[in-house]
Amino acid sequence: MGQEKTTKQVLEEKLAGSERVPLYNPEVLKKLSQEFDQWKNTAVREEDRKNWNVTPHTILGSEVPRGMLYTPLDKPDLDYMQDLGFSANEPYTRGVHANMYRGREFTMRQLTGFGGPEDTNERIKFMLDHGATGVNIIFDLPTIQMYDSDDPISRGQVGMSGATIDSVGDMEALFKDVPIDKVTVSLVTHYPSNTAILFPMYLVMAERRGLSWDKIGGSVQNDITLEEVVRSGAEYIPPGDCFRIQCDNIEFIRGSVPRFNFITYNGYNLREFGTSGVTEIAVAVANAILTLEDLLRRGHDVDWIAERLAFFWSPASDFFEEVARIRAVRRLWYKIMKYRFEAKSARSMWMRCHVQTSGISLQRQEPLNNIVRAAFQALSAIFAGVQSLHVDSYDEAYSVPTEEAALVSLRTQQIIQAETGVTEVVDPLGGSFYVEALTDDYERRILDEVDEIEKMGGYVAAIERGWLHRRIAEHFNREQRMIEQGDIKLVGYNIYKSPAELPPIDVFRYPEGVEERQKAKLARLRAQRDNEKASSALNALGEACKRKENIVPYSVECARAGCSEGELFKVFKQAYGLWRPAGLW
Repeated sequence: MGQEKTTKQVLEEKLAGSERVPLYNPEVLKKLSQEFDQWKNTAVREEDRKNWNVTPHTILGSEVPRGMLYTPLDKPDLDYMQDLGFSANEPYTRGVHANMYRGREFTMRQLTGFGGPEDTNERIKFMLDHGATGVNIIFDLPTIQMYDSDDPISRGQVGMSGATIDSVGDMEALFKDVPIDKVTVSLVTHYPSNTAILFPMYLVMAERRGLSWDKIGGSVQNDITLEEVVRSGAEYIPPGDCFRIQCDNIEFIRGSVPRFNFITYNGYNLREFGTSGVTEIAVAVANAILTLEDLLRRGHDVDWIAERLAFFWSPASDFFEEVARIRAVRRLWYKIMKYRFEAKSARSMWMRCHVQTSGISLQRQEPLNNIVRAAFQALSAIFAGVQSLHVDSYDEAYSVPTEEAALVSLRTQQIIQAETGVTEVVDPLGGSFYVEALTDDYERRILDEVDEIEKMGGYVAAIERGWLHRRIAEHFNREQRMIEQGDIKLVGYNIYKSPAELPPIDVFRYPEGVEERQKAKLARLRAQRDNEKASSALNALGEACKRKENIVPYSVECARAGCSEGELFKVFKQAYGLWRPAGLW
């Protein structure tokens, strides 16, 4: 699928003839090289000279070697305008807005969701009342896996680790008295098929409140990676059909809900599942490239699509890696959009992203240490110039955050924003010899991995062949072994263990009776709705699936008819059949 040349080949050809204007004087570099060699051979001990490059071993790290000291010699051909530029100017290395956080503070979008929709509604209001500037909803496992609360497979999981949603009525309860026309809402729908179910329910909820779709803003995830690779579910539809639904969602939302970001390429969950920071980004970029190709084939203009694309990254514990790789992908995405897709709009060339600090890095041992871990991860994301941020809570290694822990996470963002002064300067690490050399290194590594994926036939083919499943297994096994051997050091876990027994923390307690309440609501729904209308809507959806027509308008009609989430998923399974991931064969 796609053009004959890979993205890497296209960029190499288009950029081969570009004239570079090095920032550094050649004579100065020559003299610096002599001085550096003399210093290294006289002032640096022999052991450090022999081991000049070392590799930091960190949770979810990319194992990229680092020199002991960086100078202009590590990037001697630095062209300021081509490699850095000014913020809001090509190549966007330094940020997508001229004044960045001075003019537009990063959105504090804390993840929220547990119990029934009524329970999560109270937490949403609590966070907004305490200064959150966006709503970010996570759903429970049955909702994410697209089973109704009364399905046998849902037993014992309803309302656990997220909010439960079965129908439009639950959406109404979830957002009761929440001003969805004034705050942006991120629906963590994860999968394309789930986005095609839950987002129509959100739209119908807005309709019932008298809000037109052009008045509501936010984002959905809608990522094939989560459905076909990260999911670990019981039933999968084939990757090709899943990818088609991903593009259906984009096409419909872009045309009908103009203020919504219709896809969030989710590197976060992939990295937390077990990949390096390079693979996380390369997979998301390869998916985005294939998506744009498909939508161009459908007859859409590249700028019409690309202006609303968004990404979601996981900043882990290697501080400078996180700064450099987000700067790197922002520059790489600009090149891809300008030279491969020939986009004309500046906004199409922006790599806009949300980040969430690494949940997998949080430890049960000495959980208050997690506040420090998350704070540094958040700081690296801000230095990298992200648009919105979620800080994980210190108790998430145990359960859903308590109100106290969630408030500490929100306060972490507010302290960084209001007290440290780091948001007053755009790209404060820009120009660092170390950061610029590292940014170049990560851009090369990400593009090389995108090239590897495209040579397999594109991202869907990479999933079908099991490439990504193997990459995850290899990374996970290697990292776990390094933790056990102490190569990856975790304070309080495998080094600096405390001999004293620390006082227990308050762990969140889930509301009781959620499953019973949801079952009762489903029973009432099926008894009170027009079942003939619901059946007709589901049949029309199934026929649209088989005709390979855009299915989202039909999903909207199902939501209006009172169909449940599980009923729509059954239609998808019947229409597309089931697929078994390569990693599970």
